[in-house]
Amino acid sequence: MNTIFLPMFAHVILCVVLYGLLTIARAPSVWGLGKRADGSNPFQSIQPKLSANLSNQFEWPVFFHLVCVLLISTDSTISSAYYLLAWVFIAGRVLHSGVQIFTSNIRLRGSIFTINFIAVLAMWVMYSIEKMSS
Repeated sequence: MNTIFLPMFAHVILCVVLYGLLTIARAPSVWGLGKRADGSNPFQSIQPKLSANLSNQFEWPVFFHLVCVLLISTDSTISSAYYLLAWVFIAGRVLHSGVQIFTSNIRLRGSIFTINFIAVLAMWVMYSIEKMSS
């Protein structure tokens, strides 16, 4: 098994967890489960943040998955730099999710996103240089 698959799978697991949390957060409004005595949703404040974060998982991460699929499909030797950058990206995605969902710290969230962005961009630059030189 190509181990670049593992960070890709970790991102899928993150998305599954986020879908589960969003389902729980929407349960009081959708199914009436877990409503407060006054009929309100106790997760009302967190639900939009969960929803926005889940949408974020299908924006820049698409480029991460695409470069990983290209690496796997070309059967080339994948350097340890790719693995390191992939895991930096995944760790950053988890941190980004936590900051976006549980805080309102835009500056920290932006810093973490920048790390994610640079990790994937570096993977693309490395891949492009390798393909242009071969």
